[in-house]
Amino acid sequence: MLKKRLIALIAAGAGAVTIATVAVSDFEGRSNKAYRDVVGIPTICDGYTHGVKMGDYKTDAECDALLRKELQASFSVVDSAVKVSISEPTKAALASFVYNVGAGAFRSSTLLKKLNSGDRIGACNELKRWVYAGGKKWNGLIKRRDAENWLCLQ
Repeated sequence: MLKKRLIALIAAGAGAVTIATVAVSDFEGRSNKAYRDVVGIPTICDGYTHGVKMGDYKTDAECDALLRKELQASFSVVDSAVKVSISEPTKAALASFVYNVGAGAFRSSTLLKKLNSGDRIGACNELKRWVYAGGKKWNGLIKRRDAENWLCLQ
């Protein structure tokens, strides 16, 4: 179970990058062959979409490199946008969120406004609102946001 793995990582003092890597990998799953996500976007590896075409294939090593690159970009967004001090688990939750919804959505979100105004609990609870894709509520997003919310509140 993901939450048990996250608890163990937090107890061991793991950093945000390690925590987020485990969380994103669990949420996204991995497909070495391109597929269409729930809204029809060509996707590969661990939810990677940039420039992906149906028929593309990536090795596990290529997927690992893409995951590291995209998570690094997600952490950069969090680091530049968040103006208050946050815990490593909170940072991991936000990087996972950015990985999934994108930098623009995060930067313009009520979540970020609440966080930067000092309302960490309210900000973390905003995560639970982001459960729609293509205008439809998705169980996978509900589970992801519940886990991100829990992680954010640690």
